[in-house]
Amino acid sequence: MDSLLVLSGGMDSTTMLHEYRDSIAAAVYCHYGANHDSREVECARYNCGLLGIKLIEIDLGFIGRNFKSSLLDGGEAIPEGNYDEENMKSTVVPFRNGIMLAAAAGLAESMGLKKVMIANHAGDHSIYPDCRPGFIKAMGDAIAAGTYENIELFAPYTGLTKGEIALRGKNLGVDYNHTYSCYRGGETHCGTCGTCRERAEALAFAGINL
Repeated sequence: MDSLLVLSGGMDSTTMLHEYRDSIAAAVYCHYGANHDSREVECARYNCGLLGIKLIEIDLGFIGRNFKSSLLDGGEAIPEGNYDEENMKSTVVPFRNGIMLAAAAGLAESMGLKKVMIANHAGDHSIYPDCRPGFIKAMGDAIAAGTYENIELFAPYTGLTKGEIALRGKNLGVDYNHTYSCYRGGETHCGTCGTCRERAEALAFAGINL
């Protein structure tokens, strides 16, 4: 086991946790003040416990206190609509993945690990600049150059759709009832925000009924 996974508790990183369980030494969950933090971390804890994988929780609360995003401003601030709509740009947390990956790289090197894993995917590319292939490559180069062990950034889902990831999860037996994606952070998924719509479409593509 030589890898550290950035785990959110959502569908994509949870699928990766299950798919690569044999190479993951630990997962890291970042508390950064998101509306859905308390719901996501429950799922991260559940799946790590299920698989016997160590979960490390770190505090990135300065993001929530200082950055501007509807994802940090309470559930009522989240717009309705699909990810390809202009208003969904308000959900972008500036450079979130860059900050998380920098923290994860330092943690991985401190633990003597060789890889950092992230579950960005093709559905994120249109709206989130820190999920696109160019960013992942640049960040991977920076992590390798900035660590003594030339730590690798491994992002195998970069070219996959969320539906394709869900299909992988179905074949792995992942229970998506123990994942959470809604940006409003309510008791149940709202069904109308961008991430809820994308989740529903992915589950339908994979033929999964929850």
